[in-house]
Amino acid sequence: MNVILFGGTGMIGQGVLRECLLAADVNRVLTIGRSATGVQNAKLQDLVHADLWNYAPIEDQLRGFDACFFCLGVTSAGMSEADYTRVTHGIANAAAETLCRLNPDMTFVFVSGAGADSTEQGRLMWARVKGKTENAILRMPFKGSYVFRPGAVLPMHGERSRTTAYRVLYAMMTPLLPLFKRLMPGQIVTTEQFGRAMLAVARQGAPKRVLESSDINALAPA
Repeated sequence: MNVILFGGTGMIGQGVLRECLLAADVNRVLTIGRSATGVQNAKLQDLVHADLWNYAPIEDQLRGFDACFFCLGVTSAGMSEADYTRVTHGIANAAAETLCRLNPDMTFVFVSGAGADSTEQGRLMWARVKGKTENAILRMPFKGSYVFRPGAVLPMHGERSRTTAYRVLYAMMTPLLPLFKRLMPGQIVTTEQFGRAMLAVARQGAPKRVLESSDINALAPA
């Protein structure tokens, strides 16, 4: 299996990258982003690309892939709806449209968030934009397209968020997250489970196309 990964430097993306590199049936991983992951592995190629809204200059490097794991995301804090839409919807939609055209037999998995609003009409701005992005991707004629909606994600192997506020929050909550994981095993997903679940979906699909935390846990039990 050949995999494209967006957001490989973020906390979830770091976990997904680790599981991809460990998987025996993954032959190649191409990360795409504004910076390299810094990981050294024979399977891995980092493609640094500044304009994430335009893939025409690198299309020749995007053919021949079986799966795309889109883990790129930003916090909506302090952003207008127009700016958040441009980043969240604009980048994901541009990447998915390009990859669907070049690799129609691909499975595309988009990381959204718990509470995303698929009606696109709700009160919360971030949820509307996530829902709009989900809907756009699920309409594309990939072999398979799926949405992961995690709630709390527990880092397992040194993964760290690039967002300062999230790093502080995780530092405060880290001692309690394993306890929450035991008390609410279906609602908290580890970064390791996240990567394993994405690979499971790429290999054999899933019973439904929008997967909440409990569904992700079921795909990759701890």
